[in-house]
Amino acid sequence: MDARGFSKSAIRATAAGRAATVRESVHSLGAIRVYSCAFVALLSGCARYSDFSLPSPDPAGPRPPFRWEASPEPVLSGSVDTLNPSVIRFRGEYLNLYSEYDGHTWHTALATSNDGGHWEKRGRILSPQGWEGSYIAANGSAVALDDRILYWYQAGDPPRIALARSSDGHVWTKDPEPVVPLGPRGSFDERGVSDPYVIRAGDAFYLLYTGLDRARRQRLGIARSTDGVHWSKLRTNPILDMGGRGAFDENGLGEPAVWSSAGAWWMLYTGRAVGEQRRLGLAKSADGVHWERESAFKPISGDRPWNREVVCDPTLEVSPTEIRVWFGGGDVASPDQNLHGQIGLGFLRSQ
Repeated sequence: MDARGFSKSAIRATAAGRAATVRESVHSLGAIRVYSCAFVALLSGCARYSDFSLPSPDPAGPRPPFRWEASPEPVLSGSVDTLNPSVIRFRGEYLNLYSEYDGHTWHTALATSNDGGHWEKRGRILSPQGWEGSYIAANGSAVALDDRILYWYQAGDPPRIALARSSDGHVWTKDPEPVVPLGPRGSFDERGVSDPYVIRAGDAFYLLYTGLDRARRQRLGIARSTDGVHWSKLRTNPILDMGGRGAFDENGLGEPAVWSSAGAWWMLYTGRAVGEQRRLGLAKSADGVHWERESAFKPISGDRPWNREVVCDPTLEVSPTEIRVWFGGGDVASPDQNLHGQIGLGFLRSQ
């Protein structure tokens, strides 16, 4: 026993207890660090999701019900497939960034026009490289912003959305990594994000896209960004589900194109039938995130030999009196390629 009245055995037991307490404390701190890291990771993942809506729609412009009229012949063709137009106005002329399939790979090519109806091809501007693989760097959406062009496109396997930039439409610089990644396990877009369509509204960009889940279902979602690079997906995606049994879009949705007029947001989208015939449907929204199909609108189908099986891939230009629609068409019911794809021109006008 020492001068304080404790035996050596008691001191050893106390020391052992203190050591055990220290070890438990260290273990607890380690656990706290692990849980803290997990919590931070969870927050980081959640930071890619948010709740938002689009700005108030334009009260002016073309009003429903809409009547569809299309030029009888395609306005752009060539290669195995020519599809997925993205048309913008830039420095006094129209630029069409479209997808060109050569039998092995989808590339982005450029055509220019003075009127949007007569096009002159300028050659390929993007092909897949690096992380993008060898299949696709195409199926994109362009936005003209001041003195530059931003182009979001599909690339990689599984598909994700990438970004390229240009000051003239001919020479492009790609961002090194995808800007819109796959969703987490169990999400509607965990197996693929594709078919981007980007608009600028207010002080933000809004991206509508196709999500692919583990059941191979294709549905539509939306994301928001202030810089076009860092995107926040809507927490309640998808915004539009597949149609019911027997519907023209019961097998999947894709390729949305959005505009505002007559006090509403409107969306043309591609619907896939069981036999892979494709048509364009119309949906309406008050806020850009809650959508309903326009049941009175007859889906747009091809009425010419060149587009009798497929009408898809809309891109838009809105004027006070009409919506001009460039679209893809084909005479083979195929979900991806080898459909003899060509690009046509149509109009949605008030009845």
